[in-house]
Amino acid sequence: MKEQTETGKLKEGRYVVVDDEPCKILTIATSKPGKHGAAKARIDVVGIFDGQKRSIVQPVSTKVYVPVVERKVAQVISIAGNVAQLMDVKDFTMFEIAVPEDKIATMEAGNEVQYIEALGKRKLDF
Repeated sequence: MKEQTETGKLKEGRYVVVDDEPCKILTIATSKPGKHGAAKARIDVVGIFDGQKRSIVQPVSTKVYVPVVERKVAQVISIAGNVAQLMDVKDFTMFEIAVPEDKIATMEAGNEVQYIEALGKRKLDF
C-alpha cells in the first residue's frame, strides 16, 4: 500500500518509492527557484529490501509515492536451511522468509521475531 504526497513535504529518515522499491531517505538538498524554473530537490535514498543506493532530482511540487511501512511481530514455526517459516501473531498468516547466514544461530522455533512489511515484501528486522 502506498500514499501520494509532494516532494517538498518529504523529510530525512522517512520513506519514498523509487523505481517501485520502498526506500529510506538519507539526505535531501533543495535548490532555490531560478528565474524561469521551480525549486528542485535532490533526494538520496537506500532501498529497504535490496540495500541499493539511488538518487532522484525533481521539482519540489512533483507528486511521489510514500510506502506504508509496517513493523510486525511473528513467531518462528520452523527453520530449514536458511529459510524460516513464520506466523504473524496478529492475523495468524503463515509465510516463509530468507534468513541471513549470521542470524540463523539466534533463531529458534517458538521465539518471536520482528519483521518489516512494505509493498508486499517482507524482511526480518534485527
